[in-house]
Amino acid sequence: MQKVKYITDVTKLEQLPTHEIAQLKKVADRFDFRVNDYYLSLIDWEDPHDPIRRLVIPGEGELLEYGCWDASDEESNYTVPGCQHKYGTTALLVVSEICGAYCRYCFRKRLFRGEAQEAQTDVSAGIRYIAAHPEINNVLLTGGDSLMLSTPKLRSIIEQLRAIDHVRIIRLGSKLPVFNPMRIYLDDALLETIRTYSTADKRIYVMAHIDHPREITPQARQAFTALHEAGAIVVNQTPVLKGINDDPRVLGELLDQLSWAGVTPYYFFINRPIAGNRDFALPLAQVYRIVEEAKARTSGLGKRVRLSMSHASGKIEILAIEDGKAYLKYHQSKAGEYGKFMILDCPPDAEWFDDLPGSEKYTSRGIKVPLHS
Repeated sequence: MQKVKYITDVTKLEQLPTHEIAQLKKVADRFDFRVNDYYLSLIDWEDPHDPIRRLVIPGEGELLEYGCWDASDEESNYTVPGCQHKYGTTALLVVSEICGAYCRYCFRKRLFRGEAQEAQTDVSAGIRYIAAHPEINNVLLTGGDSLMLSTPKLRSIIEQLRAIDHVRIIRLGSKLPVFNPMRIYLDDALLETIRTYSTADKRIYVMAHIDHPREITPQARQAFTALHEAGAIVVNQTPVLKGINDDPRVLGELLDQLSWAGVTPYYFFINRPIAGNRDFALPLAQVYRIVEEAKARTSGLGKRVRLSMSHASGKIEILAIEDGKAYLKYHQSKAGEYGKFMILDCPPDAEWFDDLPGSEKYTSRGIKVPLHS
């Protein structure tokens, strides 16, 4: 299999001048750095504001004081080690603390700190929990990146889940379709695993993380095709990020490219207020306008995407922001308030649900996880 070369030491980036590396090392010392030579080849190194560069190369803005480690309070959703159960029909197995890419905006930066112990190499407790809860009909393998697991390990987990009759859908959260697509289309054992366990009535979904149309290369399209031919369904979720894709033309092109490749545009997400993410944050009203203008540039297939916030209280869909008002509803709800409609004032600088006056009425408690250095 064709191997990519991974780089985890920012001082080994030959494309950057020495003085810049010295500045960025301070960032990499706080927030992990990991990239590969394939993805580095997509960067225009002559452009200091290149969006692909901004996705994976550390920036000094990450040192600005901002947010917390767990803005969506995932910690409170663990039922047994490695298994989250926030919404009735869905469970998450945190199976990997390694990502192919450490995206600079990652909302799970906490996983890559030395003391983090959320990901479990032994998933038996989570499997037992899922088996004992027949309401769970779909399971997301996440992390980290589920496709960073070895194929034998991934197959073992999938086999165990397929032995549970009420688990109908298995989802694989991964950026590798665009970050290391060769890992997919050159791994016959992985494709055979998907072919075996993605059936007509029990599908495997790949939840891709594609942030910019330039990530959709011929190699990425080959990975999509291999997954499709093996029987997987590929969907995409994208945070809207300052300096990366905060342009209707860019997001519109992304929606088109995804639709043409047979990848369902699933979610646009609001950037979570996570430590290090200050430079990626945008006001809610601005994100809403960007997304609506992007959708106006694409077909109905692209318009399937939803704009949402993954808040501690649930997944909140942004229906509209007009005249200083945010029109929202709970697409998913930890308290079971599915479809709950909300109209809240939306100050011009509001970037998160908690920034909206009156939002506290809809949450059981204000969740602010301390920021650790």
